Amino acid sequence: MAALMLSIPLINRMGFVALTLLVVGAATRALNATTDIERVAYTAGGLTIETPWTRATPGGAKVAGGYVRITNNGKEPDRLIGGSITGSGRAEVHEMKTDGGVMRMRPLDNGLVIAPGQTVVLAPGGYHMMFLDLAASLKQGDKVKGTLVFEKAGTVEVEFAVRAIGATGAEHGH
Repeated sequence: MAALMLSIPLINRMGFVALTLLVVGAATRALNATTDIERVAYTAGGLTIETPWTRATPGGAKVAGGYVRITNNGKEPDRLIGGSITGSGRAEVHEMKTDGGVMRMRPLDNGLVIAPGQTVVLAPGGYHMMFLDLAASLKQGDKVKGTLVFEKAGTVEVEFAVRAIGATGAEHGH
């Protein structure tokens, strides 16, 4: 690249740099436009439930993951034990972790404890909701009504924002 730049007259190099900055700026704006998601919060008992989201699914997919940030501001532990989204036959609370160099996923039959003062983040590659038996694909940009079910706080109605198929959550502060 440096050799190429030396052979281009100065005026053309300035134009090249300006064009490069313009393209990078446009790409950054386009990326931000597709990843900016409205932040929402729900409360139930001592819990704060922030920005539930899921990924878009390809046609024919029968499963989707659900992600959210849950903070227990109360004095007693609570437990996430289930949930739902419109168009899903059932849901389970899952954990993914590396065991002996192999990534494994398993349902948490007793749910996920959220201790007092603790924040638990459900995100790709870790704890998550698994929505099974989907009736239709989830489309990026849509919002899907759903619930999160807690042992003490009960059933909380939420709305899951549908993000891009490859969304990681990291671009959203999760």
